[in-house]
Amino acid sequence: MSGPSSRMLALLSLLQVHREWSGDELAGRLTVSPRTLRRDVDRLRELGYRIDSVRGPAGGYRLAAGSDLPPLLFDDDQAVAIAVALAVAPASGADIAEAAVRALATVRQVMPQRLRHRVDVVDAVVRAPGSRVDPDVLVAVSEAVHLRERLRFGHGADEAPRHVEPHAVVARDGRWYLLAWDLDRDDWRTYRLDRITPRMRTRARFEPRPVPGGDPGAFVAARFKGSDRDDVWPCTGTAVLAVAARDVAPYLPPEAEVEDLGPGRCRVRLGSWSWEGLAGRFAGFAVDFTVEGPDALRVAVAAVAVRLGSAAGR
Repeated sequence: MSGPSSRMLALLSLLQVHREWSGDELAGRLTVSPRTLRRDVDRLRELGYRIDSVRGPAGGYRLAAGSDLPPLLFDDDQAVAIAVALAVAPASGADIAEAAVRALATVRQVMPQRLRHRVDVVDAVVRAPGSRVDPDVLVAVSEAVHLRERLRFGHGADEAPRHVEPHAVVARDGRWYLLAWDLDRDDWRTYRLDRITPRMRTRARFEPRPVPGGDPGAFVAARFKGSDRDDVWPCTGTAVLAVAARDVAPYLPPEAEVEDLGPGRCRVRLGSWSWEGLAGRFAGFAVDFTVEGPDALRVAVAAVAVRLGSAAGR
């Protein structure tokens, strides 16, 4: 640490993140002696921070539960992280762009000059998604998840109210989704928050169900791939394309695999929600290709060829 002030700021940051630390852990993180750590803790107490001592073999410290803290302080990395998060907030899909701009101006104003420079050089062009979530809806749904309270809402143009047990709010590709157990359909469902209109609170509590796989984010991602549990495409196959790898690589999804086979040829491994859907993805490259496997993909390519021929009137 460069000095006592910077060291105390780092100490306060650690205490705010982790409610209880052993003395040895804190001293090690700050690269100081236990004696210096005790002096820094005493200085923070003199400034009004309520820090309790924890008894034990190594001793320790924690912020007093329920205490009112003096104005929050941030170390350099935290301040920059907050500013960058506010700068890219419009891309989150929540309708908070104006509020984020005002908050960023407020945070920037109280930053020292060295931090303002670090923030100002991050000049990202942010494209907000077409659909945005009302912050009030985001808060209301998130509160129902937190309180484990059943939720009633309208969804899109469907007038019939949905009655669900909300389990998680998931952000994905600039959109927000609610993962919930639908009580009327007796199954897991995902709902876009920008299409949700909350109704009056039910105040009816529920016991959470185990989300398949244990990870709500992975479960929602799996649903978008047509899988019931794992975040993988249920149908995966390989084909050799009559095109250079460098020419097809920009159009491949991140999970695809491409192998250069020499001039004008490459091997591509792709996934999809169905075998015929996968056949269509390979056909969409608009180049000749040969299926390497599996047999289910060969059958699907033949079926899609017949369907396309019929659509063309042949």
